[in-house]
Amino acid sequence: MEGADATAIAFLRSPAAVRERCNAILGYVQGGRSAHFEVELGRLSVAVEATRRAIQSAYPDPLKIPFHSRVNHFAVGGVDRLRPLADGIRDARERGRALTDLIVTSVLLDAGAGPDWRYVEPKTGLVARRSEGLALASYHAFMSGVLSSDPAQPLQADAAGLCGVTAEVLGRAFQVDSSNPLVGLEGRAALLRQLGRTMREEPAHFDHRQRVGGLCDRLIERSRGGQLHAAELLTTVLEALGLIWPARTRRFGIELGDVWPHPGAGGEGPTAGLVPLHKLSQWLSYSLIHPLAVAGVDVVEVDALTGLAEYRNGGLFVDTGVIVPKYPGVTTATHASSSELVVEWRALTVALLDRLADDLRRELGLDATTLPLGKVLEGGTWAAGRELARERRHGAPPIRVQSDGTLF
Repeated sequence: MEGADATAIAFLRSPAAVRERCNAILGYVQGGRSAHFEVELGRLSVAVEATRRAIQSAYPDPLKIPFHSRVNHFAVGGVDRLRPLADGIRDARERGRALTDLIVTSVLLDAGAGPDWRYVEPKTGLVARRSEGLALASYHAFMSGVLSSDPAQPLQADAAGLCGVTAEVLGRAFQVDSSNPLVGLEGRAALLRQLGRTMREEPAHFDHRQRVGGLCDRLIERSRGGQLHAAELLTTVLEALGLIWPARTRRFGIELGDVWPHPGAGGEGPTAGLVPLHKLSQWLSYSLIHPLAVAGVDVVEVDALTGLAEYRNGGLFVDTGVIVPKYPGVTTATHASSSELVVEWRALTVALLDRLADDLRRELGLDATTLPLGKVLEGGTWAAGRELARERRHGAPPIRVQSDGTLF
């Protein structure tokens, strides 16, 4: 693809576009044009304080906060579950590939689990729910060879193995039954199968034995002097995974993924009126910093990535009164993920996270180098949003969204 279409797609795949369009929607809402929300920036200090308390509880020294990453969830219960994987592979590049196999598939399975699902770890008996439960379930599925087509090489996720993942296979691995339902089970399985098909049809990003871990090699190729810019990491992830997403917004002859129309998005030319959010792809980009480091590549300028447009961060702003619903149906009805209301809520979340991070740094006497946005999320806003949801609604978000298991 060349010309104006290629330029438009490249823009929509950039974190700069996410920030620009989300800030445009914030201005739209502040201008009183939204039918659904108002924004009270005077309440931002409440959200900052909730975030500061969450950081103080988990990380008394804020300089020790890790980046927001799927890797952190694998250590739930204080167990270093990645150690057996690392110890069994001598070559650093191969360790990076295996970790990429695990992390990509685990992130793609990390949509909201729903309030009733839980995972019981077989050996430890640890009971985990939501993101931690999904991390453990996906880890043990990977380690048991569920995603590999080769019994002699169980610790990989290859195209043939992924194409064989059905809802039944995934359900068994995730302990799903009538008393333990998982939201979006079929959507999760379909996403893995589509990843497998994409790897066969567009192998350039996965050319190491048709493994997901081939993406690690692709990213290393794009590094310079042992460094890879975070914006290029995201762009590569979006290029590699572009064909896996369900039908949402189609432009320029392709599915754009987590990109949506909104009247407040602004812009000019062929991208006008579109707001990219790329929640799962950015979550994956943050998470791939670890396997790339293992393989010898340092990801730099990580603050180019944005905050994540998901319901814990978004719930924090609703529950602290920063994002204010205009009518009761905002919080009492269930909304389609493509609805203007949900797109707007998610975009406001991204724009407000940057402002919260700035205020939090001033309060803590830190700067963007010592407390980058990726650490604010981990410390942080995600934990604060979860705690408020637990206190007020037994963990449920303040706004209910119909999910197919591939968005939130």
